[in-house]
Amino acid sequence: MAKRTLRTLLGASLLAAASLVQAQEAKTVAITQIVEHPALDAVYQGVKDQLAEQGYKEGENLTVMHESAQGNSAIASQIARKFVGESPDVIVAIATPSAQTVAAAARNIPVVFSAVTDPVGAKLVKSLEAPGANITGVSDMLPLDKHLDMLQRVMPDAKRIGTVYNPGEANAVSLVNMLEERLAARGLELVKAAATKTSEVLGAARSLVGEADAIYLTTDNTVISAAEAVISVGERADIPVFAADTATVERGAVAALGFNYYEHGRQTGKMVYRVLQGADTATMPVETMDTLDLFVNPAAAERMGITLSEDFVKEAKKVVKNDK
Repeated sequence: MAKRTLRTLLGASLLAAASLVQAQEAKTVAITQIVEHPALDAVYQGVKDQLAEQGYKEGENLTVMHESAQGNSAIASQIARKFVGESPDVIVAIATPSAQTVAAAARNIPVVFSAVTDPVGAKLVKSLEAPGANITGVSDMLPLDKHLDMLQRVMPDAKRIGTVYNPGEANAVSLVNMLEERLAARGLELVKAAATKTSEVLGAARSLVGEADAIYLTTDNTVISAAEAVISVGERADIPVFAADTATVERGAVAALGFNYYEHGRQTGKMVYRVLQGADTATMPVETMDTLDLFVNPAAAERMGITLSEDFVKEAKKVVKNDK
């Protein structure tokens, strides 16, 4: 009898929990991302999956609006204004350019950003600890010193490190400035090549031939969207290409020590959930990620004229095998 009573109580509790989820007021979340590429797409999926896990399921009690600006800042502004006009419960802005356009347009709607490298430098928040307005989120500030340790471990004789970046993207400029300082402290030189749009990435990468011993790509959205162009130059000119984004290794880069952007999205989704439950963005500290994964691509390294050591490959969480 006691067992039956316990089962009855447990069943009632589960039904009550299910009813609570169903009884949650329907919400609308608008998600804008600056461009579509594997890392940002993973963030988008992670946000949705986390919300579903916490009881907000698309098509049931959650409406999701999602648009990509296709790398165009003017389109990003149009999307921001459109979303503000729809008055969603929360706007999620993936990557710095989208976050900046939303922040400028949405004065009274909570905003949660994701994959923003330097939210203070981008003037999105007053400080990481106390954002102070209607916007907060998750930062993907890069551990540049660890990335350079990785690069120098593979290429200890490299003296000139090239990078391609978009000077019109705030997070890209912040990263390049920090990268230049870190390299100078190590007695190394940064060779910069600018590309303001994806169609310029190939030409910018070609300008590094004969100037750089290796190429390092940050999480610059313009460049990552056209990473194959840089990789093709690296293969033709024997200039190894390293990246901050692990998905770029699967596209042909030699190695990357980076975040799992799907988990980054899930972390963002947890913040969105809290806002939907009434949390105040002004007092929600900006969050960061600490876990880093090493991805390596030995075949890509060979195509770019180097060989990865067995010890280095053994340390990788994922060894990409995509021989051409």
